[in-house]
Amino acid sequence: MVTLTLLILNTFIRSIAVLLAALLVQAAGAQVISGKGFIPDENGTNLDDQQAAKLASQPQIALGTIFKDCAECPEMVVLPGGSFLMGSPPDPEPDPFSNEKPKTIGAPNQKPQHRVQIQSFAIGKYEVMQEQWYAVMGNNPSQNKGRALPVEQVSWNDVQNFIVKLNQKTGRKYRLPSEAEWEYALRAGTTTEWSFGNDVSKLGNYAWHGRSSGNKTQAVGQKLPNAFGLFDMHGNVWEWVEDCWHDTYNGAPIDGRAWTTNCTDNRRVARGESFYYSRPFRSADRDRYDPNIRGNLGGFRLARDL
Repeated sequence: MVTLTLLILNTFIRSIAVLLAALLVQAAGAQVISGKGFIPDENGTNLDDQQAAKLASQPQIALGTIFKDCAECPEMVVLPGGSFLMGSPPDPEPDPFSNEKPKTIGAPNQKPQHRVQIQSFAIGKYEVMQEQWYAVMGNNPSQNKGRALPVEQVSWNDVQNFIVKLNQKTGRKYRLPSEAEWEYALRAGTTTEWSFGNDVSKLGNYAWHGRSSGNKTQAVGQKLPNAFGLFDMHGNVWEWVEDCWHDTYNGAPIDGRAWTTNCTDNRRVARGESFYYSRPFRSADRDRYDPNIRGNLGGFRLARDL
């Protein structure tokens, strides 16, 4: 009887905490659109039962809340804190009784695989759209025009200017996600090659790529989301992150912060692949570009401190 009473009391206290957290978000000026933001794939297999129960039970503030800070601001999803394995696993050992070379898993720049601890933060439900860029910057540099299309032809430095103006407008702290935060958000609890599993034939359900896009960007949110309710993490446009480029993950931070020291060169990291390519779009894939380059393959997704 005592155990049952404690369980009921604990559940009641947790419910009150979540309600108070939501009220605090509203009081801070955020427009709450909906509650739970975690959506499984079409097979319901993105998170196993144990992972899903762990995420659901975490007493994070406004966990899973989807909010906007202003009418023209991007929709943001609050993600839980947690740890994950970043990058590609080591290659298998060669079979001493076979002449076949073992399959290489990922490029050297995706290794070594390492565990990273992430604090709870908010990230864009969608890539930043052209109408959102225009509302802040007063221009639209994109080659393929459309209100709900991701903004493109924006350099890493252009994005920093956008963030400064958006923060001045809202009084919040928007920023680019770190590379670790971005991969954590994409994986959404998975350890598979893609955020939806290991079956590449399902890629078209989640991503605009070279065989499905018509060689141009597409309006955000038309494909299936990952388990965190985030759209177009695979494909559509490359997404800038805060980090500078390193040839490997040797020495990478393990606390989720952006890696901006001891850089291999001045280039910045981009993640997620784009509409143009037909290559695999694996969760660990990464690339780098000059921070001044503007191309129609590249855009971005915002993060925000809580």
